[in-house]
Amino acid sequence: MRKAFKSWTRVLLAGALALAVGQPAPARKGKVPADLPEVLSQMNEAAKRLKTVSANLEYTKVTVLVNDKSTETGQILYRKTKNPEIRIDIQKPDRKVILFKKNKAEIYLPKINQIQEYDLEQKSGLVQQFLLLGFGQETGELKKSYSVKYLKEEDLEGDATALLELLPRKENIATQLVKIQLWISEESWLPVQQKFFESDGDYFVAHYTGVKVNRALPGSTFELKPAPGAKRVKMN
Repeated sequence: MRKAFKSWTRVLLAGALALAVGQPAPARKGKVPADLPEVLSQMNEAAKRLKTVSANLEYTKVTVLVNDKSTETGQILYRKTKNPEIRIDIQKPDRKVILFKKNKAEIYLPKINQIQEYDLEQKSGLVQQFLLLGFGQETGELKKSYSVKYLKEEDLEGDATALLELLPRKENIATQLVKIQLWISEESWLPVQQKFFESDGDYFVAHYTGVKVNRALPGSTFELKPAPGAKRVKMN
């Protein structure tokens, strides 16, 4: 169970980073490649306007040693409040709903009609690092936790992107991730793809499409609606 929760912590990280930049900024004029200050400036301005986010998602985990690849698809929803709220709906291959709210995480597994509860009070520091990475945080805060480098322009599925590399500065992040690569669309300044490198050589790719920002998301969006008789299990 601890491994399962760790995997969903990575999901939170991916979602947070993926949707960090918020509302699209105007496209950059001309064909002069972007540089790091411009990319961070565009991301920073967009993040200031962020209120809500919804996007389709595809997560792919690659275990290099055994050449294994697993993929999950679904949707992520985020609402910026005093206590940020995140909902991840995985549709394939197996349905599950992950809800992060205040200092608690809930994972609903419809197949067995069970809700797993995790108390994040003691893990709030690490979770906050993930949130600082993405949800509406200014890039100045991002650079406190990561060394950020502009690598190059790269075409990704027909979209011109700025490829950034993030190296963790803080030990509690560095023990989990060696580096992160982030592709930012130079038209919308929204993320297209992220790649998370683990110390053992395994990696995790997050791909986002259909990103929409500042749509009205009612509070009920961030409440679980299990089938009657769902059993709650405290996992900590």
